[in-house]
Amino acid sequence: MSADLRVVADPAFSFAFQPIVDTVAREVVAWEALIRGPWDEPAWQVFNQISPLRLHQFDQTARAAAVALATRLEIDRPLHLNFLPQSLESYPKSVLTTLDAARQAGLPLQRLVLEVPESLIVEHAAHFAGLLKEYRALGVRLAIDDFGTAHAGLNLLADLEPDQIKLDMRLIRGIERSGPRQAIVRAIRLGCFELGIDVVAEGVETVAEYSWLAEQNIRLFQGYLFARPAFEAFPPVHFPQTLEQAALPPPRPVAPARPVAAARAKNQRA
Repeated sequence: MSADLRVVADPAFSFAFQPIVDTVAREVVAWEALIRGPWDEPAWQVFNQISPLRLHQFDQTARAAAVALATRLEIDRPLHLNFLPQSLESYPKSVLTTLDAARQAGLPLQRLVLEVPESLIVEHAAHFAGLLKEYRALGVRLAIDDFGTAHAGLNLLADLEPDQIKLDMRLIRGIERSGPRQAIVRAIRLGCFELGIDVVAEGVETVAEYSWLAEQNIRLFQGYLFARPAFEAFPPVHFPQTLEQAALPPPRPVAPARPVAAARAKNQRA
């Protein structure tokens, strides 16, 4: 058989999981499945082995595998799955594979969140929204990933009406020192507040970044400051203090209250 007629098998792969946290409630609100090689190799090593002709089929297969692994790990929060919008255009029923996997695993459809990079939908947002409409009616939620990188403006939010956006880490990195990026994030946060869209700051790595964003009333975060992705596991989460909280003096120790009964007995003996 000639090489050009051989069927190339998809590479082996698995997933790591990273939390999205609410720093006000101090709890994990969702987990994102991040594709990895079978021994925790980075995602690019997996995708480099996939033929462009197989990419959209692999996109479906990977989401179903992520659902299966997450349920084996007994996930009890929403599950974020990365999604290529071109897969839906090429295969209009491609999301059904994910929904079927969720049903078989006993994962409620309302806990599925499809993450779509802003850069891949900016030119066809309205069309993509129409294709996805029937799945969203079933409870599947939509998040725009890497928001703020494609210069699409807030019109994209009006076309897609996502449930959530994730601010791109290039906006986040060192934001406490960048006036222009601060202005952009303030405008995005205000627009999302008016539209009822949750804002997640992703890629947060320093307390300074976290502190500035928290001062803007952003409460949903994802990044190494809180937890690194864990291979085939849900990692423990760290909730840091903001710079303002860290600067406060430690609370003064309070003497334990004297039991009422013991106090009365002492007074009677006196």
